[in-house]
Amino acid sequence: MRIVVTGSLAYDYIMNFPGHFKDHILPDKVHMLTVSFLVDSMKRLRGGTAGNIAFNLALLGGNPVLVASAGQDFDEYKRAVEPLGVDTKAIKIVNDEFTASCFINTDQSNNQIVAFYPGAANHSRELSLDALKLGKEDWAIISPTDPVSMARHTQECKRLGVKYIFDPGKQTPRLDKSQILAGLDGCSLLVGNDYEFGMMAKAIDWSEEKLIAAAPTTVVTRGEEGSWIYDNANKKKIEVPIAKPKAIVDPTGCGDAYISGFAFALSRGFPLELCGRVAALTATYCLELKGCQEHRFTKGEFTRRYVETFGQAAQLDAWAKG
Repeated sequence: MRIVVTGSLAYDYIMNFPGHFKDHILPDKVHMLTVSFLVDSMKRLRGGTAGNIAFNLALLGGNPVLVASAGQDFDEYKRAVEPLGVDTKAIKIVNDEFTASCFINTDQSNNQIVAFYPGAANHSRELSLDALKLGKEDWAIISPTDPVSMARHTQECKRLGVKYIFDPGKQTPRLDKSQILAGLDGCSLLVGNDYEFGMMAKAIDWSEEKLIAAAPTTVVTRGEEGSWIYDNANKKKIEVPIAKPKAIVDPTGCGDAYISGFAFALSRGFPLELCGRVAALTATYCLELKGCQEHRFTKGEFTRRYVETFGQAAQLDAWAKG
């Protein structure tokens, strides 16, 4: 059984400006804005929805297959994730482009100026799942990237009989009604945060209640309030609390980490409540450090912390010993 992860790969360039943007912007001159900010730090971190999800799946022992496009600068990324168990053979390298890059400059009031360069991500629509020879025992995660690519991979999963998780996430505003409906039709799990569900419902002109009921299982994440799992097949709603963090450092990437934990547990047939709790704990590890792929844990560490947070779980014990 394999878990294929489609979506984006990116480098995040995180910069900190030791001042306030507002002090350097003249309101009556914004029609000819020219500003330059001298930052006091910059760090390049690995990111992208597919990269983040695959990273966390690898920590959990999920042996993910990463399907995405990357640029000439991907070697550093590859060297970091392959030893963890991420299969990168299906990644398309675009030699005359850079991997997608997000430049984030944050001031002392936590205001941000962001520039995003898609780079090699524009080539993701050229990728196909057919060469992977997937079967009905495999899973796929359709995470945010180029809308054409998302639509293609959705159709391929249906044609191949592969169970898939639909995570439109931050690409919801770029997806048209037909693309969202096509993703919903046939997915095993629909997932997103509460704001994204509002955007999806508006885009397809449905109520949120109808949208939530459209998949066999739907997960709505709610930040510090935990998450809701809708077991629509059995008409049940399960409330999952958060796993209390040791420190709250950076929420970036926590949604991807949550999806990783849920997908890992769901693909192994864990009960839905356990899936949600595994997902919550995976997200908390990400929350405790700056960056989407800076945390680490072993099976033993994860299981011990799960027991401390939620109590014993036989399926998780068996996984840790396996």
